[in-house]
Amino acid sequence: MQTRLLPPALALCAVLADAVGLHGIAFWLVLLALPAAAGLAYVGLSDALAGNGWLAGATASLAVVLLVLGSAAREGAPQGAAVPTLAVTAVVGALVLYAVPVLAWLVEPLRPRPRARTTTVRAHS
Repeated sequence: MQTRLLPPALALCAVLADAVGLHGIAFWLVLLALPAAAGLAYVGLSDALAGNGWLAGATASLAVVLLVLGSAAREGAPQGAAVPTLAVTAVVGALVLYAVPVLAWLVEPLRPRPRARTTTVRAHS
């Protein structure tokens, strides 16, 4: 699996684990996704500083913030209680942020391009 796909894959598995009631496994999956997400954000920001586009770095950085928020909300919940809505929403929000660069890549060919100006040179006679 490519490194850039690891954080969204772990976050997706965490959401699926929550959906079937395996909340303990979902907690560990979100916790496991954090270092991978931080690495992805670091690579995205370094690519942005190198001039290769800022969207992937910005969305990956915001996704790390949401994953940390979701992990903290899970940890702060009382033992045996339901999973906090904030925890699930934060992980789903991180998944949406990971999907934004893919969506931008898909619609990029549809973006209108400015036409190059053609100038005619007139000869003076």
